[in-house]
Amino acid sequence: MFSIFLKKAINYFSDSEKEKIRTAIQEAEKSTTGEVRIFVEHYCKHGNAVVRAAEVFHNLKMDETADRNGVLIYIALSHKRMAIYADSGMYSKVEPGFWDEMLHKMQGHFKKEKFAEGIISAIHDIGLKLAGFFPDGSLEKNDKPDELVFGKR
Repeated sequence: MFSIFLKKAINYFSDSEKEKIRTAIQEAEKSTTGEVRIFVEHYCKHGNAVVRAAEVFHNLKMDETADRNGVLIYIALSHKRMAIYADSGMYSKVEPGFWDEMLHKMQGHFKKEKFAEGIISAIHDIGLKLAGFFPDGSLEKNDKPDELVFGKR
């Protein structure tokens, strides 16, 4: 489904940054049953980042977690659009303004061209929320890959 990698988007992140993002996701998921994914593409297919994030969320089967606690960070680099899309279990628990705060925090890093740092910061904060609402008290394994997903053209 997402096998054609967008070379330009991939080049925004060094191998080291990709590894740091993957590690941040693993750390965030250690204390929760929740799942965090990052999807990066060049252009926002629909022009509306939230609509595109919802589409990607479902395509990546993020809506198949037992507690409905998947969270997707969607980024369209050239269009300079981003959205955070959370499943109903997580969305219903988080206080109003949290998602906007995460986006604002990421934008601050992005304006300085510190893309990886912005993403890692958001992953950390989202992980803390997930752990607070959905602590990992079970033997549930990590169901979704932790690597960044790059969209096709």
